[in-house]
Amino acid sequence: MLFKSIAIKIDEIYVPAERRKELDPAKVELVAEEIMAEDEEVPIQVREGKGRYVLIKGVHRLEARKALGEATIRAHIVSARQV
Repeated sequence: MLFKSIAIKIDEIYVPAERRKELDPAKVELVAEEIMAEDEEVPIQVREGKGRYVLIKGVHRLEARKALGEATIRAHIVSARQV
């Protein structure tokens, strides 16, 4: 299944605690350097939830964009997992 990526405002994305635990500042810095060197980037994955987007995958790309002062990020909107 192919998803179309869209631009989402970074401040509309909620990062759950389990995603924040994965955060490695050194990796954020590395990803930020990669973003500056390339045009093409794999979009993050989010789901819709209560008036905002919830991060599913891509915490380092999101934090790297924040560190670079970006206001938006490319994302795929995916369905919430059924538990």
